Amino acid sequence: MKRRYFGTDGIRGQSNVFPMTPDLAMRVGIAVGTIFRRGNHRHRVVIGKDTRLSGYMLENAMVAGFTAAGVDAFVLGPIPTPAVAMLTRSLRADIGVMISASHNPYQDNGIKLFGPDGYKLSDDLESQIEDLLEKDLSTQLAKADNIGRAKRVDGVHDRYIEHAKRTLPRDVTLQGLRIAIDCANGAAYKVAPAVLWELGADVVTIGNEPNGTNINLNCGSTSPVALQKKVDEVRADIGIALDGDADRVIIVDENGAVVDGDQLMAVIAESYAESQQLRGGGIVATVMSNLGLERFLEDKGLGLVRTMVGDRYVVEHMRQNNYNVGGEQSGHIVLSDYGTTGDGLVAALQILAAVKRTGKTVSEICRRFEPVPQLLRNVRISGGKPLEDLRVQKAIADAEAELAKSGRLVIRPSGTEPLIRVMAEGDDRAQIERIVNDLTGVIGRVRDAA
Repeated sequence: MKRRYFGTDGIRGQSNVFPMTPDLAMRVGIAVGTIFRRGNHRHRVVIGKDTRLSGYMLENAMVAGFTAAGVDAFVLGPIPTPAVAMLTRSLRADIGVMISASHNPYQDNGIKLFGPDGYKLSDDLESQIEDLLEKDLSTQLAKADNIGRAKRVDGVHDRYIEHAKRTLPRDVTLQGLRIAIDCANGAAYKVAPAVLWELGADVVTIGNEPNGTNINLNCGSTSPVALQKKVDEVRADIGIALDGDADRVIIVDENGAVVDGDQLMAVIAESYAESQQLRGGGIVATVMSNLGLERFLEDKGLGLVRTMVGDRYVVEHMRQNNYNVGGEQSGHIVLSDYGTTGDGLVAALQILAAVKRTGKTVSEICRRFEPVPQLLRNVRISGGKPLEDLRVQKAIADAEAELAKSGRLVIRPSGTEPLIRVMAEGDDRAQIERIVNDLTGVIGRVRDAA
């Protein structure tokens, strides 16, 4: 059954437009507070956010909802998503909430939910929340003497800074490295530069002046041009680009070349395997990861398991099968030895550890394989179900048959935007471009005819 509110990463949409309205945010607070109100102890929720203007509105609405449900709200302010997951456990909260639309522009916002174990909620729990949102919530409100309290929590940045620093091996410091970091004018604008500086690096920071509307704007992991220029300008050894809520990372090497999440996972997997730290016999990635990564791991005697797109599905498979490295090409890197969700800064620290341990440059460390030609294009839709059209299905079947032995095809609706994503990869670039052009053309014509 199609869900009305939740996508691949929580609830997301344009601010002040359904479902990202204060009314819905308050109802989510009541519904989630009701579901997690178990036992007779004082229940608590931790609520973090990124730097979007709409965060003020949604934060207050969610505080109202949770306290109305009898849950005490611990308000964290702007802080990375992985810090919210960590603090949910550290503060023994029943629920964690991150108000963020991740890499999306400031006009969008979202609600990510974590259980008391710091992991994102299962599909089943999200369905329970959706069912409750459709009902009259007035019967779930706490009695007057059980209404929750709300307070802002001090020192949460320091807790996360120390947590991140402890993920670096004790015998490794960042002394001697000049690091340029782009915080995307987002949630990590204070903590990420502090971690790197306290570990001994010479730090040059950009994207650290949020104003409510410049999050991810021509900066961060989805737009690394500014960081590439800064790396060249200050002759940095490495550039680190986070996204708006700092759960993903992209690296820029000393030559200004961009290194994506697939290469980073290859570095970490190889490093962990050499130190006998890698569990599961390989890593977990999604259907979008490059075929070159899969071939690289095979050559190392390691495996690659693919899941649906969404770091939540990666984490679920990791937990069920005892893997400790997983992630996405987009830069969500999940290292379960250190956290329960993607953490861009912690992933970057593992790359820096490899650089310091080997004495090699970032370009030498981070070019582990030659990517197979891959092309991703989006077709924007306003409604309808073009993937159910027989013409589209035939075109997809023909393309899959053509690529059967030399590549892969992934066609999927976006879980966060009104898009159909068309991705093909294979050894023949011209063939890949033709296939993607043909498929996006067919989908576009079906859309326009609807």
